[in-house]
Amino acid sequence: RMQTKKAGSKRRWVVPFTRGVLLAAAFGLVFFSGIQIGSGAWSLSFSRQAVQSNKGLPNRLDYSSVDKVYNDLRQKFDGPLDEQKLIDGLKKGLVEAAGDPYTVFLNEEEANAFADDLAGVFTGIGARLEKDGEYVIVETPLQGYPAEAAGLKAKDIIIEIDGQDATGISTAEAVKRIRGEEGTSVKLVVVRNGNERLEFTIVREKIDVPSLETSYTDDGTIGIISISQFSQDTLGLMDKAVAEFTQKGVKGIIVDVRNNPGGFLNSSVDIAGKWLTPGQTIVEERRDNKTVEKFSAKTKGALNGIPTVVLVNEGSASASEILAGALKDNGAAKLVGVTTFGKGSVQETVRYDKGGLLKVTVARWFTPNGQNISESGIEPDVKVEITEQDVTDKKDPQKDKAIAELKAQF
Repeated sequence: RMQTKKAGSKRRWVVPFTRGVLLAAAFGLVFFSGIQIGSGAWSLSFSRQAVQSNKGLPNRLDYSSVDKVYNDLRQKFDGPLDEQKLIDGLKKGLVEAAGDPYTVFLNEEEANAFADDLAGVFTGIGARLEKDGEYVIVETPLQGYPAEAAGLKAKDIIIEIDGQDATGISTAEAVKRIRGEEGTSVKLVVVRNGNERLEFTIVREKIDVPSLETSYTDDGTIGIISISQFSQDTLGLMDKAVAEFTQKGVKGIIVDVRNNPGGFLNSSVDIAGKWLTPGQTIVEERRDNKTVEKFSAKTKGALNGIPTVVLVNEGSASASEILAGALKDNGAAKLVGVTTFGKGSVQETVRYDKGGLLKVTVARWFTPNGQNISESGIEPDVKVEITEQDVTDKKDPQKDKAIAELKAQF
């Protein structure tokens, strides 16, 4: 899914954390928002000039002080130094100085792991990770995999990995520590709700996540679309789901994007269009506080007019928030669940010939009603929480509420 390009080549995406960050165990790197890597579907329409606040920066930095630090380190440090690690460290430090958790530099090993993860099959525990200040946190556990089965939850703060302090480490480092051979285990210590310390020993396994699955309520009147992430094949799977729903004559639809961290932006936009009419706005992008791109429905969607509920939770991020926001703001669906994650920026990736990859925030995205959901997330129309007891009892009150909302419209 990733094509080789020359140094300086650009890939645009809005992931993760993936919120564009790194996926723990499951995906190696988080889907910060909606991955536009390799698709080339949408090139940004604005020029690549620096935003207004950066126009005063020089074209080239003065590295003389860096060379002085390097020479002092080389001459005085009691231990071996690795030239490539020093160079990668310079690049990481430069990028981290931007102060944006979604703007990161990945060394060659991390970039390759990221590319492998996008293939959709990997070995780990099935949990996506995100950086939050000093800490790496669980963005979402993947349904049906070891992390979820063990009891990990979104927003859990990872403080130890296999007995080692995890404070201050990068998501890439957390991923490296958590991943391992299939059948081996990893011990995590997390803090939940600010004060509850919990320990988990989780056995790693091969993770193969289908991006979209369909099912039906017992009476067959409601079709359920579960989207775990927005991948390159998601739209094709969606087209099959639409044809199947049409053939079966479903009266209502549930779209489940709970714990969906995002993925390819074009997938979420095209899928949102299935419910809309020509001209309705899906998402707007702004750079330097100016609109640079607006995506709207081009044709009447095949699902337009069919009662729909979108299930969301704190693990719904990025491209899933674009879908949820588009359908909510256009009155095409009702949202049920709890407030979404809150990832409202767009990233672009640049792969370099000499190794490594830069992921850089190039714009912010806004819902059709003009809301940037960073930090705040999207509020559901109907708030329904899932308690610890619900999980233990294998109950899903959010899904139950969605079914009730739809049947009230039949």
